[in-house]
Amino acid sequence: MGQRLAALGGRGMIRRIKLTTEELFVNGVSGAAVAPSTSQSGAVRRTPDELATIVSQFASSNGWLNRVRLCTEHRWYERLYLSPDYDIWVISWMPGQSTGYHDHGESAGAFVVATGILEEHRPGEPAIEVESGYARAFGRDYAHDVWNVSLAPAVSIHAYSPPLSEMNEYELDGNQLVPREAPSERAEKLENEKQTQWQKRANSPRRLSIDQMLTKARARLQRLSPVAVAALVANTESVLVDIRPEGQRRIEGSIPGALIVERNVLEWRFDPASSARLPIATDHDLEMIVFCSEGYTSSLAAAALQELGLWRATDMVGGFHAWREAGLPVMSPGSAY
Repeated sequence: MGQRLAALGGRGMIRRIKLTTEELFVNGVSGAAVAPSTSQSGAVRRTPDELATIVSQFASSNGWLNRVRLCTEHRWYERLYLSPDYDIWVISWMPGQSTGYHDHGESAGAFVVATGILEEHRPGEPAIEVESGYARAFGRDYAHDVWNVSLAPAVSIHAYSPPLSEMNEYELDGNQLVPREAPSERAEKLENEKQTQWQKRANSPRRLSIDQMLTKARARLQRLSPVAVAALVANTESVLVDIRPEGQRRIEGSIPGALIVERNVLEWRFDPASSARLPIATDHDLEMIVFCSEGYTSSLAAAALQELGLWRATDMVGGFHAWREAGLPVMSPGSAY
């Protein structure tokens, strides 16, 4: 098969690009997470399992988050790191966006969902839902189609070894993949069918128990411990949001510096399109951590914010009770206002 490379964000465009060695430019990322090979004999092929570890460690670092952008026209992507052994990419996905069937040439790879939910399709196999924190790894010549079938944006981290230098696109003919030389009427039809299928899934009513709703909400979140939240708020512009009602704050106390936005008005205060939004809610890149009393309602609230496009919304594990038990600063109930 010819040396064809499809741009990661493109649909139906096949072209060749040249990649050059770069340095890691994501501030705050631990070097251990992406340390290049020290082999003196040249590049070393990383195994799929090694790549899965690399993307998982990189995703958990959070130092790359400020680079992410959302694009409604197509998937946004950027390469964050390149060494002779492997490279690392970040990709954002708006609802309904997908890759189409493609392989990665001679490169093995792995990806992990950092936030949101993606779905992987392989010819003749059931679709696999890939939740936040779960890595998928594969060898060379592996072909798949990845979708964002949810109603909220998703972000994923990908690594390839050797560094990605070619991708080949395919059309699905039954359960077989056929090389795609150029956009075709059949490919256009399949893409339209895919979008129709996504719209039906998005609009279809689903009955879930509250436990199922909670599990589904948490699957898309990068939930944070109280200690991690304290460090993030102290060192970044992240916003800590207390969604408890006044009655609970009066009994339990509060966290110094937390922004009080009760659950019943949360979406209206943070939706950038809302006429009732807060002054800080100017775009969808706002990083916020919501908390409730014990960390249950907050998970549902953070998932609701993500469905508004606030892809960096998450919640604090264990809520206010866990914060207090960790010995972190609290204001007594009498001064909770």
